[in-house]
Amino acid sequence: MAIGAQRWRWRAVTAILAGVTILALLAQLFTVLVLEQRHVAARRRVRTGLEVLLTDRLDLIRGKRVGIITNPTGVLPDLRHGVDALATAEGVHLVAIFGPEHGFRGSAQAGGSEGSYVDERTGVPVYDLYGKNRDAIAQLFQNTGVEVVLFDIQDVGTRYYTYIWTMADALEAAALTGTEFIVLDRPNPTGGIQAEGPVLHPEYSSFVGRYPIAQRHGMTVGELALLFNDRFVPDRTGGRRAQLTVIPMQGWFRDMYYEETGLPWVMPSPNMPTVDTAMAYIGMGLMEGTNLSEGRGTTRPFELIGAPYIDWRLGQRLAHAKLPGVRFREAYFAPTFSKYAGRTIGGIQLYVTDRDQFDPIRTAITIIVETKRLYGDRFQWRSDLWIDRLTGSTQVRTAVDAGQSPDAIVAGWQDELAGFRVLRDQYLLYGLRGNGRYR
Repeated sequence: MAIGAQRWRWRAVTAILAGVTILALLAQLFTVLVLEQRHVAARRRVRTGLEVLLTDRLDLIRGKRVGIITNPTGVLPDLRHGVDALATAEGVHLVAIFGPEHGFRGSAQAGGSEGSYVDERTGVPVYDLYGKNRDAIAQLFQNTGVEVVLFDIQDVGTRYYTYIWTMADALEAAALTGTEFIVLDRPNPTGGIQAEGPVLHPEYSSFVGRYPIAQRHGMTVGELALLFNDRFVPDRTGGRRAQLTVIPMQGWFRDMYYEETGLPWVMPSPNMPTVDTAMAYIGMGLMEGTNLSEGRGTTRPFELIGAPYIDWRLGQRLAHAKLPGVRFREAYFAPTFSKYAGRTIGGIQLYVTDRDQFDPIRTAITIIVETKRLYGDRFQWRSDLWIDRLTGSTQVRTAVDAGQSPDAIVAGWQDELAGFRVLRDQYLLYGLRGNGRYR
């Protein structure tokens, strides 16, 4: 019995040791698989133009007086800001930082900036570009003695978002002064396939649209720079073009949304907290041209739409419209600033359920049309007819006032949109996943 018990104990110990060994091997295998997945994810992560510049193309700026147009979005994947990286890069002489709307640090609200000052961390002067035209920017380039200017800002893909027009003005200034201009490309967070909406008419040029492009352009800032510099800058500078270089991203494809890039999302402006916000903004930014609140002063800007005269009927009417890729909820909210600050107002919250099916501009037009049908003269355009600047012509406003349907209004811009699509195809740098080409 003693021998049998001893054998049983040894067998038990052996089994336990074997189990421990197997568990240890499985743990090691799991660790290897996790690390491999991390390496794969790292390889698949998009490399922005800034990252490519710092690792592969510093020769473009070494030994030169460098300026950079940037804001909080100009970061590396580890969230270190590009200004800090450039300030310590060997052979790089960073002499000027230029801040757009909302400022270099991004603290100012819409229509504001942070002024000019010296950046405490790097000791580099910061110059305010917001509100300055291309001649004033050209003078700044000359006064600071910059030889090359970098542009590194995350755009959101909509014509009336002002950063691309800061880039356009700076391109014209660079063409006039002979300053080299380098665009460090970043993703279009709402994808690069769809070009939608009305095209700006030149007579409605402003800081929410300098050149005739579609409301949803579906391009990266690098692609836009190539288009601008080739087609539009010479018309405004006596035939001159900027000495432009675009540093493309690595690993970005047109059919990507921002969450697929592996990059951190940094708010491009105070009212652009998420990629969902950027999707809604493509269309809901039009509410800025009306007496509807676009949700500024709430935690869901451009997803909450409302006014004091709106009740439950608007949400019901929009639900019956069965717009693809979006649903609506009756909502009540009290903005803390902007339109109707401190007042509880009625309206809707929109929920994008399928980005590929969602048409933000048709959705916005439908909201405007149904609001006017339900509430009549209580719905108003902004008194300065800002809607014409946002849409790029009088077409949308006059069609709404004439009682046209959303389908008829959208049909009214299809010919000019088709022309823009043909134009933009010439300047696209990226294809689809799987080595596909977008056309």
